[in-house]
Amino acid sequence: MKSIYKFLVITSLTLLMTYPLRAQTAEPTPTPPVADSAKEDDVRKELDQLKQMVKVLEDRLAAQEARQNQKPETKTVDVNDETTAKLKELDRRVMKTERDTQLQRIRFGGDYRFEAHSIRATIPAHYDGMRLQSLLVRSMFAMNILGRPPMSVNEINNTVAANYGSYQYFTGNLTFSQLKEQMANFPPALQQQLFGMLLPETFVPESQANNKILYTNRFRFHIDAPVAENMTFSARLSMYKVFGDSTGVQVFNGQPTSLNIDGTTSGVPNSDQLRVERAYFSWKDIGGTKFFLSIGRRPSTSGPPLNFRQDELRGGTPTGALIDYQFDGITFGYNVSDKTVLRFCYGLGYESGFGNGDLVKLPQDRLKDVHFMGLNLDLWSTENMLVQATYARAFNVTDGFNGLTVLPNNPLTGEAVGAPIVMRFTPSTTVGSINLAGLTVTRKFKRLDLFGSVNYVGLQPNGQTTPFGGMMSDPFETPVNRNGAMFYVGARYGFGEEERTKLGFEFNHGTKYWFNFAQAEDDIIAPKTNTRGEVYETYLTHRINSRFIIKGDYIYYNYRYSGSGWHLGAPKDLTATPILGFPTYRTAHMLTVSTIVRF
Repeated sequence: MKSIYKFLVITSLTLLMTYPLRAQTAEPTPTPPVADSAKEDDVRKELDQLKQMVKVLEDRLAAQEARQNQKPETKTVDVNDETTAKLKELDRRVMKTERDTQLQRIRFGGDYRFEAHSIRATIPAHYDGMRLQSLLVRSMFAMNILGRPPMSVNEINNTVAANYGSYQYFTGNLTFSQLKEQMANFPPALQQQLFGMLLPETFVPESQANNKILYTNRFRFHIDAPVAENMTFSARLSMYKVFGDSTGVQVFNGQPTSLNIDGTTSGVPNSDQLRVERAYFSWKDIGGTKFFLSIGRRPSTSGPPLNFRQDELRGGTPTGALIDYQFDGITFGYNVSDKTVLRFCYGLGYESGFGNGDLVKLPQDRLKDVHFMGLNLDLWSTENMLVQATYARAFNVTDGFNGLTVLPNNPLTGEAVGAPIVMRFTPSTTVGSINLAGLTVTRKFKRLDLFGSVNYVGLQPNGQTTPFGGMMSDPFETPVNRNGAMFYVGARYGFGEEERTKLGFEFNHGTKYWFNFAQAEDDIIAPKTNTRGEVYETYLTHRINSRFIIKGDYIYYNYRYSGSGWHLGAPKDLTATPILGFPTYRTAHMLTVSTIVRF
């Protein structure tokens, strides 16, 4: 091809050079001899110039051929080679287009939230349960040494100090079963005498628990991608931390959110790690039917009506008044109509056979898995109205879930832990089953949003207790069935044509034995929906633009009973100087200012 190109160039130049001569020969005219001589000189000059141009072109072609001869592989390019090159170029373009199309199909998004909190709270006067536990254990040891009941707290402490090595051996081999047995052997009169002597030593007066300023930031990254015509994948990664703390593990303070467990790692400030909050696929119209299936880490947080206070769309499947807790599981459902959806849900809260030393235990000491099952029915779901009914049951509930924490006291002996070390909490026994049911209704009337939620819990203990207590009972009591309830109402009004500014008010009340799975609820003090008492909240949100929101929020907690958020331990009247294993709030006020950026 190059040789042909060279030949064509030279031929063209030759024709150009000879054209004046041929033109002269074709049309001769008589001219003076001097003029003919001048023209011949001009032609010779033009020929010399054209020869020089040809020489330059030949040198360039030679240089180009030399460069190509230096390549590892050379071959003559023919028409087929040109076609192949064009096909490869087209294929490259098509692949790039397909890649760009796929990237466009994957939707990325997220949000960042900054919050500043100011907290003012009161801890009621109470008796320190951990201190009392320690004195009881010390009393049992002293009785073995003295051969009689101790006469004073000083005598108890002096006996322990004089026999400290024996006391360490005693507590190191003590089990909760032995502790219960010895307490049961005490005659009622002796128990009354002993408690009368020990309780005054454990009294804690009322105190304040204020935090003038507390900053948090939360970052969430969303991924949504189509897999097939009727299948999608969704995920959400989350980082939520307090300014100045990325340890990931809290000191246990009696609140359920101070345990770093599977269900709270993204809903409670943890660290600067980006964690998988949600990851699941959804398969709809299975086999051309109205059935659908979804498996993975479930969208089980921020369900209705909790989304109103965040100025968000519905964030989770189950009602937030009953379940605001991350878990792994399966949803199998049926679209009854375009407004009615039935879902069967299954989840696993505790896997006993992995990571818990199952193989080093005898078969009778191994715990069962904790399973969750439930039904969620969207009776009526439109843009302006939602009617939702939820039922859930937790089987073989343990005295907690796997987690990390820093325990300040040994819950068995009550003694202070010698060093603030991170401990892995592992459940010790099964305490019973829990039933939850609720009905939630939301309705929009032009600019006004209203909602109401009525909820029930039934606790069915199996008689087992732990150092933290049994299901709604203290450690040395026999647990019995309990029932609790909670109702939750709210209203929100939007101002202006675009409703960029919204003012809301919410109220919820929980009874003495109320409990729900709301440990991941995003309230920095404690989840408000698990409060045994009343919570009042008012907030104002304003959208500076569609993706930037500022918010002011005020919440007032009025706790009437202890143990909010716990299924262990007997609730205590907080106005009657109760015995508390760990301190709890009596009242709490929180003022919050937020900025939220969504992208």
